[in-house]
Amino acid sequence: MASLQDIRRRIKSVKSTQKITNAMNMVATSKLRRAKEAAVANRPYADKMRSVVQNLASHAEGFSHPMLEVHETGKRLILVIAADKGLAGAYSSNVFKTTHAEMEVNGVEDKGNTELVTVGRKARDHFRLRGYSIARSYIGISEKPKYENAKEIAEYLIERFKTGGIKDIVMVYTRFVSAISCVPEVVKLLPFEHEATEEQDGGLRAEYIYEPSAEAVLGHLLPQYLITVIYAAMLQAAASELSSRMNAMQNATDNAEELISKLDLYYNKVRQAGITNEITEIVGGANALN
Repeated sequence: MASLQDIRRRIKSVKSTQKITNAMNMVATSKLRRAKEAAVANRPYADKMRSVVQNLASHAEGFSHPMLEVHETGKRLILVIAADKGLAGAYSSNVFKTTHAEMEVNGVEDKGNTELVTVGRKARDHFRLRGYSIARSYIGISEKPKYENAKEIAEYLIERFKTGGIKDIVMVYTRFVSAISCVPEVVKLLPFEHEATEEQDGGLRAEYIYEPSAEAVLGHLLPQYLITVIYAAMLQAAASELSSRMNAMQNATDNAEELISKLDLYYNKVRQAGITNEITEIVGGANALN
């Protein structure tokens, strides 16, 4: 049986941990509000950009652009967006599981024909320790992504795709649904594929007039479109990371409270047992004297 001093030391340790997890929960909650607002505010712009580009692509018949070229051979490049720090529950591990599944060809991971661009220290360390080829990594931007970060990543991906050797480029990130729900998703970035959908407004297809031409506007917008998609994904991932950390720290705080209650009960039982033993010894000694 543990001594009273050992139990008191354990209770003190758990209370200290509880203070830390509670503080991290409050910090994550505060950051989540701003990250959620940024992700929600960006969504209409990203959706409209996607709609305009799809409409342009439907009007630009026979248009040729490096981002539209289909490469029959080459490696697959995967952009993985995860966290810089831990203590966020299964947030990063779910991204990694989705990435590993995306690498599989006939049920086997094809390391030799896959390169990675990672966002977040956790992603870089996870794949580097397992021997994957990491073309470039970005650290320190997972919680507060900036437009300049997305632009730098997009420009690098476009350059790699233009120079050849890359068959296609996909992105794995976590879509923010709510404070308690986040879903890993896979999005194909390059080559750009036109979706056969029609934008409708009150049941009528929206028509645009492009100057100087749909082809010229599309050529200008395609790089901007890729930046927008990556930036929107990074904002979604930031909100997902913070919500996962908030929930993980809340659960840890609640578990610590439950453990403290159990330790207090155990402490009282041990102390009561000690008192009972002392009384028994006193009574036994008194009886011996008589």
